[in-house]
Amino acid sequence: MRLWSLHPQYLDTKGLLACWRETLLAQKVLDGKTTGYRNHPQLQRFRATDDPLAAVGNYLEGIALEADARGYNFNRELVLHPPARGPIRLLTVTAGQVAYEREHLLGKLAVRDPDREALLAATDPPLLHPAFGAVPGDIESWERPEAGRRS
Repeated sequence: MRLWSLHPQYLDTKGLLACWRETLLAQKVLDGKTTGYRNHPQLQRFRATDDPLAAVGNYLEGIALEADARGYNFNRELVLHPPARGPIRLLTVTAGQVAYEREHLLGKLAVRDPDREALLAATDPPLLHPAFGAVPGDIESWERPEAGRRS
């Protein structure tokens, strides 16, 4: 499960679809409707909010807005707690996490979508998903860095 802190505009089609699907799974976990992935580390940032389902609904709206911009039709009826009007910032992400995710995504895009790789590579710091605001800090404690990431 990868719930990107980066703006969804940087995701290729495969990444955008996966992010939507995986966030719907996260919503299901947070709603207590599944037994799998209950302890997934990426869910910590949603659980740390006053209303985890509202936070994940807000995150899903940001993904759906990017899908709209690309002419895709993501089913917003699947979102249990959609925000009233577009996503708002409810979550924070450290600058170290943003840098880690940027490098991780650049590696994926190098293989799958060189045009989006170039877009992300030319933007430093990258834009964040609308649900996030950046704060100083290292990679988040819940992140599990993968071996072989770009440096």
